[in-house]
Amino acid sequence: MTAPHRTHDTYAQPLPDTRLSPFTGYTRAHWESHADRLLAGLLPYATPDFAQFRLPGRTGHAGAWSDGLEGYARSFLLAAFRTAGAQGRDAPGSTAVTDLITRYATGLAAGTDPRHPERWPQITDRSQPMVEAASIAVALHETRPWLWDHLPDAVRQRVAAWLEGFVGARPNDSNWRLFQVITEEFLASIGASYRQSEIDSGLARLDDWYRGDGWYTDGDGRKFDYYNALALHLYPALWSRIAGDRADAALVATHRSRMRSFLDTHQHFFGSDGAPVHQGRSLTYRFATAAPLFAGALVDASPLPPGRTRRLASGALRHFADRGAPDGDGLLSLGWYRPFLPVTQPYSGPASPYWASKAFLGLLLPAEHPVWTETEEAAPVDVSDRHLALPAPGWLLHSTTGDGIVRLVNHGSDRLPPSPAAAHHSPHYSRFAYSSVTAPETPPQGEPDGPDNHIALVGPEGPPTLRSRIHPLHTGDRHASSWHTPSAGGGEGGYGPGIVSTSVVHGPWEMRVHRVRAAAGLCVREGGWAVACDDAPPVGETGPGWAVARRADGLTTVLVGVLGWDEDGLLPDGEVEQASDRNAVGYFSATPLLRLPHHPGGTRLLATLVVLTSDPQVHKDVPGLRRLARVSPTAHGMIEVRFPDGTSICVQGGPPTAHPDLDLDLADGSPPGASRG
Repeated sequence: MTAPHRTHDTYAQPLPDTRLSPFTGYTRAHWESHADRLLAGLLPYATPDFAQFRLPGRTGHAGAWSDGLEGYARSFLLAAFRTAGAQGRDAPGSTAVTDLITRYATGLAAGTDPRHPERWPQITDRSQPMVEAASIAVALHETRPWLWDHLPDAVRQRVAAWLEGFVGARPNDSNWRLFQVITEEFLASIGASYRQSEIDSGLARLDDWYRGDGWYTDGDGRKFDYYNALALHLYPALWSRIAGDRADAALVATHRSRMRSFLDTHQHFFGSDGAPVHQGRSLTYRFATAAPLFAGALVDASPLPPGRTRRLASGALRHFADRGAPDGDGLLSLGWYRPFLPVTQPYSGPASPYWASKAFLGLLLPAEHPVWTETEEAAPVDVSDRHLALPAPGWLLHSTTGDGIVRLVNHGSDRLPPSPAAAHHSPHYSRFAYSSVTAPETPPQGEPDGPDNHIALVGPEGPPTLRSRIHPLHTGDRHASSWHTPSAGGGEGGYGPGIVSTSVVHGPWEMRVHRVRAAAGLCVREGGWAVACDDAPPVGETGPGWAVARRADGLTTVLVGVLGWDEDGLLPDGEVEQASDRNAVGYFSATPLLRLPHHPGGTRLLATLVVLTSDPQVHKDVPGLRRLARVSPTAHGMIEVRFPDGTSICVQGGPPTAHPDLDLDLADGSPPGASRG
């Protein structure tokens, strides 16, 4: 039962400060106001003694009892950053901070009382309370002078006893290892029971997952996503604050060196409108992507100028606030902008989005810190067009200043455990590309996968094939390659030995070159970007070997067949697939498609120019793009790519030794069935 706690009807934001913050208008006061609004929005859903926050929405797989704890723990993290940022003091004429301290202290007392009706579920092996215990531990540490130190002894003993459920328990072998590190380090700091061996082994596991240049995989395999930012870098920084002098200085230095390397890259993941690139799981945490930016400043491990740190973080917060997150009631829904469950995972309950609280870590920086006082500085995307190779995850980034879009090309992250473990498919990992202005199509469960940023074989029966396990080949300057086995289901196998794909990027363009080995008669289908909006369906245009989808605001996706898409000398018209309620960005979506109706058998070389842009000059003459773009196979597996502006790049098109069944023998530059279309 939910208590009828009162809340404020509205929270007026401070006026924008365009002198101090010329890009976003946001200052520290805006962050404090957003925190207050989020906390007030939760209050009507608190139980009578505040130990649980039972929000409306789909129940997570751990159940409603655990969801209530999640609501407490994740909002406590936000309340702790707000309280500590204010040094536990109320603003003149306000009791807001005092109310937070009282509210969450009351919840601690009730949640840890095994006889109380609002008691929390116990911490057991691989259970969701492990996740929430870490948030509670961080919040207790950061508010210690104003909350923990003033709790009655009996309550402190109960809190310690509940957290001690972590001692000897087994977490998942992923970022969860760090939840144990954080919780047991806090237990050590208050003189409670803990195991140093569990802290040490959890931190040592990070070394096993480190792949260089600031990149961790989230457990064994190729699991690269925002958990690198939200957990694998963030928690070691928070652990060092809790451990203090107990922390090994050399280990802390290693973590901070890695964080500097990561942040040097992470700054490139934000579009000019503040949006982070939409890739990976737990995207409903939204502006939590800003957390490591502040964490780097907090522990002196950031290579970024303070004004750029705030520009990036405030840009992300404002991006979502301007698009309805939080909503009119001050709540964060399960979704990206609007409520949209396909962007979530089964573990996501109604309070899961409040891991976004991590973004407010910046409030721990004093008001006089340069992050808050220096003038905002331009983000990388604001300054010039860029391309960046990230060999560890197998990614390329390319961004354009004219439209402020950041694009990620994926040839390395599939979030799968190492072979021979079974493969499965997720549109948030399997696509060839992601961006700051689009999301992958995510149809309801049981329906065929979306066609966007994907190449598939289509047989006479059954759905199009999937790209599940990605085998990276190489990542270099402006290009990356991988191969995959097209599969009819979530696993590998089914339609042939594999497809070798190479992406070459320049400006807003990506040239995809595929060496497709398949049985004769199969259809080959390639999709471009899915563009989406809420107002009206994007407009589609098609012609021989090309297709375009365009939003009313000018965001446009173009797909142009450059090589191999003709059949018997004829070039089929492209297509535009329209869809509804399948995209996190907007209700209406559209994806341009090309089809080769009948694969001739053997190996076919296909090249496609893929464009995502808001610059009308880039796509004003789509048929002309076919005449200007070129892909020419050369000896020894090399390919020369010529872009419409005349830029020419020669790259390795995927080593033929990658797989014994993928030996394509391209020495003569003319694979079976290939022709210029």
